[in-house]
Amino acid sequence: MKKIVLPFILGLILIGCNSEPDGYTITGTLRGEVADSTKVIMTKINEQRQREDIDTTFVVNGKFVFKGVADTIPVMRYLFIGQLPGYSAVILENGSITIEAQKDSLNLGEISGTPQNNAFQEYIDKSAYIQEKGRSAQMDMQKAQASNDMATMTSLQDELNELQEEYKNSNLEFIKSNPNSLVSALLLDAVSSAGVVTPEEVTTMFESLSSRIKATEVGSGILKKVEIAKEQAEKNKATEVGATAPTFSGPTTSGDELALKDVLGKVTLIDFWAAWCKPCRAENPNIVSVYKKYHSKGLNVLGVSLDRNADDWKKAIKDDGLTWNHISNVKYFNDPIAELYNIRAIPAAFLLDENGVIIAKNLRGPALEQKVAELLD
Repeated sequence: MKKIVLPFILGLILIGCNSEPDGYTITGTLRGEVADSTKVIMTKINEQRQREDIDTTFVVNGKFVFKGVADTIPVMRYLFIGQLPGYSAVILENGSITIEAQKDSLNLGEISGTPQNNAFQEYIDKSAYIQEKGRSAQMDMQKAQASNDMATMTSLQDELNELQEEYKNSNLEFIKSNPNSLVSALLLDAVSSAGVVTPEEVTTMFESLSSRIKATEVGSGILKKVEIAKEQAEKNKATEVGATAPTFSGPTTSGDELALKDVLGKVTLIDFWAAWCKPCRAENPNIVSVYKKYHSKGLNVLGVSLDRNADDWKKAIKDDGLTWNHISNVKYFNDPIAELYNIRAIPAAFLLDENGVIIAKNLRGPALEQKVAELLD
């Protein structure tokens, strides 16, 4: 009998040590009156960045429950409750998860119960006080603007800048301290997209994440974004002030081929614009004025249109009195010249010296004439 008992006890110990939750239970408690049978919908954000419903339950006596089995890779899900404003976010992970929230502020609810959601709540708690200070400073800024209190506005702007830096550093510290948290991957994706850290720093922080988090959907996309950012940085170097402007050519309004080197003057403005671009059209009178005043002194302009319709392009040239050289492949932002210069928004402009070296970028209004005058007067 004794020979049977010992292995049996050891078996129970081993089962207890190696067992993991075989599913999740999310129990939500709502403060405030919420009618029974109010629908609670669990959603995800799909690849098209749209909401996709994946499960439904109902409120009973101010509570709701979701049950299911989560994958080994954690994912973020969002809970929408009837017509209540906002939503609660939860990380799907096997185990018992609890959410407690006021019905009028679901996004401020408290979540706990599993490692991923405990880390999520830790992040919320750490960042909440910075966000609250930011909201308070912004309200004070609005009051100062209303009373035209410039001294207070300057002081508050400095405070907001400091809070922004504190928020960034807090996020980076969380990433470094929580390599197995889905929130770390989400934050790293956000700071990478915002460009507040270099691609090299993103890569280093990504490598510190656990293999489980690297395998998440957001994790697998981070390095792709890093590569894109590196490519963009290389493209930007080619059009930085001090660089020789990339050479190109394109079809004129008459269909002839015209190259940049053919129109270089003492000073040359490459103007990326389009007939459909209202800010471009609003700037055209200023360029016309500067061109009339300084063309005889050596200013040339080359318009590069990102239009999709050749007739619209030609009509805008005539209507706005743009008497300088123009080229366009009529391919919108897919224009090879726009891609060469990494143009993502227009108007965009590059001012070149007689050797084709970029000496200024995106000068508009009085700033354009001031710079041209400095070079040609």
